Amino acid sequence: MRPESTDGSGGGGLAVPMDWLCAEYLADELLRGGGLVETGSLEYVAGRRTLALTVYLGDGAAPEERVDEWLDRTSHGHPWPQWVRERLAARREREGDGEPGLALALETWRLLEETELLAADLGALPAPSAGPVAVDESARTWLPSWKLGLPLGHLSLHLY
Repeated sequence: MRPESTDGSGGGGLAVPMDWLCAEYLADELLRGGGLVETGSLEYVAGRRTLALTVYLGDGAAPEERVDEWLDRTSHGHPWPQWVRERLAARREREGDGEPGLALALETWRLLEETELLAADLGALPAPSAGPVAVDESARTWLPSWKLGLPLGHLSLHLY
């Protein structure tokens, strides 16, 4: 027997919109497939949120057609936070504040900015073209979780 509603309100709509649900599912599958961090760890959550937001804000086509775009968006040196802010603002203007997917994306972005993780300080690293770099993992700093989730998501995309 099917319930009248999937969100408990009797309205018949999904509590989580399909586009956001698909973005989170895909992000989860990419991270699990990469096997880079333990499922359920703070790093995993940061990576999943970062990838889900990237997928959701990327709009459109099937994942196989978007991987190169997502790789570009998550690459070192790409202004990902500015891109996220611009895309969220454009969606907000287009769809209004009442759109549930946008509300979830805004909350995810808030969590990525406000949740800090203690991690190796990668801020002083030179550009990737400078060759191999030794990272002093004992030098730690507090980072917004997206700064850890972004490279994790990028590596997971490469392993896809």
